[in-house]
Amino acid sequence: MPDLVLWDIDHTLMATRGLGRELWAHAFEQATGVALREQATVTGSTERVILRETAQLHEIPYTDTLFTRFAAALGEAHIRRAAELRERGHALPGAAALLSRLHDKGVRQSVVTGNVRVAAEVKLAVFGLDTYVNLDEGAYAEDGATRPELLRAALKRARVTPPDAVFFGDTPADVAGGRATGVRVVAVATGRASVAELGSFGPDVVLDGLSDTEQALAAIG
Repeated sequence: MPDLVLWDIDHTLMATRGLGRELWAHAFEQATGVALREQATVTGSTERVILRETAQLHEIPYTDTLFTRFAAALGEAHIRRAAELRERGHALPGAAALLSRLHDKGVRQSVVTGNVRVAAEVKLAVFGLDTYVNLDEGAYAEDGATRPELLRAALKRARVTPPDAVFFGDTPADVAGGRATGVRVVAVATGRASVAELGSFGPDVVLDGLSDTEQALAAIG
């Protein structure tokens, strides 16, 4: 077992079934004063990048201050609608069982996610996954714009070297970020990317999901 397992959140551990976009649109309008007309591509990206590119689509200058306002609004929206998130979304099959097994084995776990931290905390809590991870050793949209930046931030916080960590993600960007950082990458085809597409980016292992706990444990190494 590695010293640390890092998890992407959306479409790796859970699905929000459309509520995420509603909350994003609300936070965008709160932060900018402009109703959302069009959102930049979100798959594999981070909230910082999505906000910057979406602001450009609306001819709004992007600044760090804008991101700070947006992050606060998005976090507040997740807190306020946590019960609805629980009703509409769900943890993906096998996620809780795998996190629990790793926890029982004494493996440290955290998250590397493009979400802002408060949103990540709410999502994990409403589906009962927060007890298995140390959020203080993770990395969030506040920590950078790219997956390599976030992975390096998490490794630094956890005081773990890349060869001693494993990263689970569902997008080509997750795979590329893990390879750039030197961590072992387990790709899961639980999002939009297929097994074949994820495999073309060179992860160490590709799984079609997390339902088979023993298979997932073997993939970790």
